[in-house]
Amino acid sequence: MPISLKNKVVLITGASSGFGADAAKLFAAEGCRVILTARRLDRLQTLAAEIQSKGGEALAIPVDVAERAEVDVMVQTALDLYRNIDILFNNAGYGAYGLLEATPMEKIERQFATNVLGLLAVTKAVVPHLRQRKSGVLVNISSIGGKMTFPLGTLYHGTKFAVEGLSEAL
Repeated sequence: MPISLKNKVVLITGASSGFGADAAKLFAAEGCRVILTARRLDRLQTLAAEIQSKGGEALAIPVDVAERAEVDVMVQTALDLYRNIDILFNNAGYGAYGLLEATPMEKIERQFATNVLGLLAVTKAVVPHLRQRKSGVLVNISSIGGKMTFPLGTLYHGTKFAVEGLSEAL
């Protein structure tokens, strides 16, 4: 028997494009209430309007997952509005490529702050709620870059291997 997603609350990080935006559309089409988060409010609002035009429910919250205070506000806002989060879809991230020795430390720190520490911050903020309710789903989006490497991908692959390990351990 298929599980109904109707009225489930889904929090999606990195929802402004790519897999995050596609996931938001799919969840909304299944009757979920989607909370769209990313740094670009304009893109989130466009996506929310598209979902709403098709009868779905979507809320756009701008957040940079690398900023812990913003993550805490985002999760609390979601819980204040919907009283629960049923599904966390951790998708925020990006790829920095190039020679390691030519990459400024600030760029390296930003890559890990977004792809690894941001994922952990959001998860850390949501998991206690899921545990308290004794239900929920956690989805961490990684990539083939977390299983194998390609030239010039030291930073990206390092973060995606970390996401793989964290996800397995969770």
